[in-house]
Amino acid sequence: MADETAKAQSAQPGGDTIFGKIIRKEIPVQLIYEDEQCVAFPDIAPQAPTHILVVPKKPIVQLSQAEDTDAALLGHLMMVAKKCAHDAGLSNGYRIVINDGRDGGQSVYHIHIHVLGGRTMQWPPG
Repeated sequence: MADETAKAQSAQPGGDTIFGKIIRKEIPVQLIYEDEQCVAFPDIAPQAPTHILVVPKKPIVQLSQAEDTDAALLGHLMMVAKKCAHDAGLSNGYRIVINDGRDGGQSVYHIHIHVLGGRTMQWPPG
């Protein structure tokens, strides 16, 4: 079983996450974007030549638990993902991924968008 899959199988919702610590600046990362709603930074275990995470400052546990009132924030995250992809030079395309829950491969229970690019993506994704 791949390392990320193993993490997803054992991850549990609730409590503080690494993303909360990054947002509070307790763990240093190279921020490539920040505004009042979210941050973006390179993934520490990249799955493509370019692998950026876009993370809301509001700790939504997972997409399936988002509320209707989160719609504007979720749309904002998509627009930030688009900006990050553009700024990273992904002019030939990129993939956006949101993992949800154990079977969806979610290993950190704080919603986040993966922006993957810099190579041709395969289908099906896995």
